[in-house]
Amino acid sequence: MATSQSEDKLAVDDRSEALTCAIDTIDLANKELRLLNKVIHDNPETAYQEFFAVKTISSFLRDRGFEVAEGTYGLETSFTAEVGTGGRLVIICVEYDALPNIGHACGHNLIMTSSIAAFLGAVKAMRTGHLPGRIRLLGTPAEEGGGGKAKLIDAGAFKDDDIAAAIMAHPFAAHQFKNGYTGLAGLKFIASHKFRVEFRGKSAHAAGEPWNGVNALDAAVAAYTNVSMLRQQMRPDERVHGVFEDGGTVPNVIPEYTRMNWYVRGPTVKRADVLLERVHDCCRAAALSTGCKVDFIPSPTYKDLRVNMPLCQQYVDDMRRIGEGILVKDDESYTASTDMGNVSYEVPSFHGAFPIPTDPDVSQHHPRFAAHAGTDEAHEAAIKCGKGLAMLAIRVLTKPHLADEARRDFEHMTEG
Repeated sequence: MATSQSEDKLAVDDRSEALTCAIDTIDLANKELRLLNKVIHDNPETAYQEFFAVKTISSFLRDRGFEVAEGTYGLETSFTAEVGTGGRLVIICVEYDALPNIGHACGHNLIMTSSIAAFLGAVKAMRTGHLPGRIRLLGTPAEEGGGGKAKLIDAGAFKDDDIAAAIMAHPFAAHQFKNGYTGLAGLKFIASHKFRVEFRGKSAHAAGEPWNGVNALDAAVAAYTNVSMLRQQMRPDERVHGVFEDGGTVPNVIPEYTRMNWYVRGPTVKRADVLLERVHDCCRAAALSTGCKVDFIPSPTYKDLRVNMPLCQQYVDDMRRIGEGILVKDDESYTASTDMGNVSYEVPSFHGAFPIPTDPDVSQHHPRFAAHAGTDEAHEAAIKCGKGLAMLAIRVLTKPHLADEARRDFEHMTEG
């Protein structure tokens, strides 16, 4: 798209004032955001059950004059709030689900805080400076295994031709950042296939006539053992992990049914596909050797997270404005996965990382990470990140050159 002289002048004249407005707005809202953060942190909800979170966040936004639609795109625990008319669209993604039994041990309360802070700051700057474009806050449920963003993609949430960027950021333990950096812009996550496997055998009395049974637990144990042996032939950047969800009822009854839950990860979807087939073979072999039937129940695949360098560099440059030293890109993938990876295959995307203080042996999905995610220090880190996200949203809306570069980078990766 050609850039007009008026657009260039707007980008030059209004940017600095707009950025300052966004930062000041977030500072003014900090105490209220802290209360919101605490409420979400103290009331964790798992995938697709985030009803309290959605109601609480929606009320927070409505109290500040925003129109909020709940249950959007066919998901009960999604929501949207949008400001502006016409022009480029920036989507700020919000996460708020927690992990079973260990609460916000992935810090999604902090993701929520940084994203809503960014929305408040960017919208205030847009309205005050009469900036062009639109900003949409999109509630994305069930990141923890439920593939909420994958379902939102299928429902058309990222199909708008005017989407210039989708942005968010994730908390990490501070000790995971090296060389004095206080954050990471270009974070690489790997792809993840998720599936359940069911084994069906035949029940029998385990003591009286075990020869009349077909042991589904033996099939599950054999599958687990097969995968354990497979690991010595796996590459260092691949991961497979599984748990037993149903292993039978009582010891003196041959289990006729068992169920396992598996994640299979690789640096790209293509690599993960190859590994997935090998893991499936491990399960099929277990069924064959025990005489059981086997069924696979797939869940949404999480694609690898693609790094958009123009967006990352802009975030780094603007975070320097508030005294933060952010690493532009880490070429080594972090061997975890996110459904934001799926979004990065749909539109230009930014998924940064910000540090929160933790004990040296604690990182995401550790029970103690949940406690660290509820501290004042973690909140302040999320607020700093929110300022960076707000500035990035403003830059995308007011710098046509940045939006064009981000789109070209995205299309280059898509073609590749």
